[in-house]
Amino acid sequence: MEYVILAVVIAVVAVGAIAGLVVNGRRRKTLPPKSATPVITTTKPTPREPQVGDEAAPSAPAPTQTIEEVELPPVAEAPEAVEVEPVVEAPAVEVPEPTAGRLVRLRSRLSRSQNSLGRGLLTLLSRERLDEDTWEEIEETLLVADVGVAPTQELVERLRTRVKVLGTRTPEELRGLLHEELVALIGTDADRTLKTAKHEDGRPAVVLVVGVNGVGKTTTSGKLGRVLVADGRKVVLGAADTFRAAAADQLQTWGERVGARTVRGPEGGDPASVAFDAVKEGIAEGADTVLVDTAGRLHTKTGLMDELGKVKRVVEKHGPVDEVLLVLDATTGQNGLVQARVFAEVVDITGIVLTKLDGTAKGGIVVAVQRELGVPVKLIGLGEGADDLAPFEPAAFVDALIGD
Repeated sequence: MEYVILAVVIAVVAVGAIAGLVVNGRRRKTLPPKSATPVITTTKPTPREPQVGDEAAPSAPAPTQTIEEVELPPVAEAPEAVEVEPVVEAPAVEVPEPTAGRLVRLRSRLSRSQNSLGRGLLTLLSRERLDEDTWEEIEETLLVADVGVAPTQELVERLRTRVKVLGTRTPEELRGLLHEELVALIGTDADRTLKTAKHEDGRPAVVLVVGVNGVGKTTTSGKLGRVLVADGRKVVLGAADTFRAAAADQLQTWGERVGARTVRGPEGGDPASVAFDAVKEGIAEGADTVLVDTAGRLHTKTGLMDELGKVKRVVEKHGPVDEVLLVLDATTGQNGLVQARVFAEVVDITGIVLTKLDGTAKGGIVVAVQRELGVPVKLIGLGEGADDLAPFEPAAFVDALIGD
């Protein structure tokens, strides 16, 4: 064991000696021989190219200027902002067709919906033998058409008497007979004109439009405005139906179509206040007619009906109301008569407007409502068109009922 250790030590020493000799050999350099005379080099040394890691030479300082010496470009003045308002095109003003003869022009539409009454009566009267059963059928036809009990009995008695006197009954004779009796039943002596002309003192005529909810009152007010414009009236509309959100917008749209100004108030505001302001504006503008659309109401609600009376009283501070038109739905029949009675107790109704006559065969409501209130039917609505509201003419109405 001792021999082995000794051998290792000798080997390590030998390796170290050999390595030292190698290193010393590498460190030795051959020096050039010394010359007695110094050598002077006259050529300019070639500059050494910069190498990686060399520091960059400092650059020459650039000339500088103070902020006062720098000339800045002139600043262009910004153009003044001009607020451009959006151009809103005014709706084209329509020219409604004249009201004269309007019911005659709408006769075909009326006759299509009413022929079950007129033609039914003509068919029954044309039978060879008019017995009691036939007269009962005639009476039933009149009652179904909402003519009313008393007017029906009156008409049947007059027809029976004239048929006996007439003897022979040709279709032309029967039609003429029925025409005369129906016109007499409706009445021709009533004043059906609308009082819409300006007063002598310059105050405009005031028209109130009243009725229950759902009868087409606001639409009728808009159509009535067209009727008045067509007759040459300058109209101001009062949107006093403040309880229904779309009522004022709807009425204003009708007014814009014909160039009529609409006075309106806040939603849910006082209807009487709006009506008062509408008449005031009408006076200021020199209008011929102020048309006030009142709020629809239930005829069974006492508070609402009292408020209608308030509207009329407030408007009368400017002067008397010239027309109070009650709008009735012709399809409601006898229920419409109940409504008419209640409204007549609150305001003095001067005329009836029957709407939706184009969709019912119950044209006899014209007779019944006039008998009930003692007030004439002045206008009838025959459709959804803008000019489907016509002045009521008894003869033209009966012609449409019984046809040619």
